[in-house]
Amino acid sequence: ARAAPPGGRGGGGRALWVLLRAARTGPFWLLAGMFALCGASTNGIMWSNWAPAAHDHGMRATAAASLLSLVGIFSALGALLAGWLTDRFDPRRLLTVCFAVRALTLLALPLVFAAEVTAPMLLFVAVYGLVDVATVPPVIELARRVYGEDGPVVFGWTNAAHQLGAGASAYLGATARDVLGSYDVVWAALAVGCLAAALLAPAVRVRAHRPAVRKRAATLVKVE
Repeated sequence: ARAAPPGGRGGGGRALWVLLRAARTGPFWLLAGMFALCGASTNGIMWSNWAPAAHDHGMRATAAASLLSLVGIFSALGALLAGWLTDRFDPRRLLTVCFAVRALTLLALPLVFAAEVTAPMLLFVAVYGLVDVATVPPVIELARRVYGEDGPVVFGWTNAAHQLGAGASAYLGATARDVLGSYDVVWAALAVGCLAAALLAPAVRVRAHRPAVRKRAATLVKVE
């Protein structure tokens, strides 16, 4: 039987209790690590450093902001599509695809910036945007499958790792730009991180959690 958190099931107490339990398991660190890399390659670098990076290549701030708005629109569409796919396919495979595609877009970004035509940039915005938030539904589903009713709380803690990764990326990315004079190394490093996340996704061990069904089955056995 699972131990109840001390002091009842208050919000803060239960959250800490779930963290202590989940931190003893491998899937938690895999999910947290992937989501930290996710934050580093989205919020941290793109939403914080996109405009300066575009400015380095002669793009006006208004144009950079418009492109970032388009990324947001495609992100919403990608999240909806990812939710639909998560209900029908293995979420681990979906995560692998999302991170792999994101890695390719980041590797291609220096070439896209250097292109004189706008078509490659619009293609980048569309593809990158579709996988920007697409990692959220499969991570939520994996947390639910692995940790059952504690899944939403576990996802909250993995989201904290996402924010830590984003903060580190925002600071280190800008620092690298100041030291090296461009973001090219940053895009390459984040692409490698995304490839690592793509390889980590299949390692998450998933097991079905249906306590209500097991309890009902046990009751039927006793009655028989």
